[in-house]
Amino acid sequence: MITFAPGGNSESFGKRKFPEQLPEYLAGLGLNGYEVECGRGVRIAERTYELLPKLAADNGIYLTLHAPYYISLSGAEEETRTKSVGYILESARAAHRLGIRKIVVHSGSCSKMARKTALMLAGDTLKKAQAALDDAGLGEIILCPETMGKINQLGTLSEVLELCSAEERFLPCVDFGHLNARTHGGIKSEADYAAILDEIENRLGHDRLKHFHVHFSRIMYTSGGEKMHLTFEDNEYGPQYEPLMEQFAKRGLEPSVVCESAGTQAEDAAEMKRYYEGLLK
Repeated sequence: MITFAPGGNSESFGKRKFPEQLPEYLAGLGLNGYEVECGRGVRIAERTYELLPKLAADNGIYLTLHAPYYISLSGAEEETRTKSVGYILESARAAHRLGIRKIVVHSGSCSKMARKTALMLAGDTLKKAQAALDDAGLGEIILCPETMGKINQLGTLSEVLELCSAEERFLPCVDFGHLNARTHGGIKSEADYAAILDEIENRLGHDRLKHFHVHFSRIMYTSGGEKMHLTFEDNEYGPQYEPLMEQFAKRGLEPSVVCESAGTQAEDAAEMKRYYEGLLK
């Protein structure tokens, strides 16, 4: 089943109590997913561990988790990469306690090294992270390397698919806003989306395409790529979500879709879901 979620809480969540009032809030918008944001570290209240898994299960909410931003799969120093494996393991332990399977992980930076070298290091780090998860009895956790928005970052679609090719359990997290930003507005039509989806299927197979992870937002960009996340009311920058939803409907795909708009992520996720459901009628 396709799911639509906000990445963290919209501004409209306000002073509601988390996680107790999350199901009612999401239901009011017609949403059936939620991404737990640990970008600045795995800082989850004990009450959340105690309450969120049952609340999600009882209300049909599909949970995912975003691992810390400071993870560096392609760090030039071995110590940095070793620490990153530890951060992924910490994220996986949190995910396991919350009943979450998918973890989003930033792909890394190229820094001053060749992209090929950065990609090799990132792949090696991901393999070590998967081995650490297996050793810890957390083999059910799915690592999802993410496409990135800045040109000097590792994380083109091809690079992410290369990382995922190393282990059949990995799933790509395709951030269409990031891809649009790093290509300076390269996603303009349904054909552009179709080409991206075709590349995923050709490289990883239909099953992994069907269940891949999606981030979506409109993003302002400069010559270096991503600058800042916007809302759906900001029309100067893309991409447009409608052609992507049309592709999902035509192909019968069931990704987990997370909206990362700036402050209106729940409302914009709901807009996407309404449009997608209208296509099925």
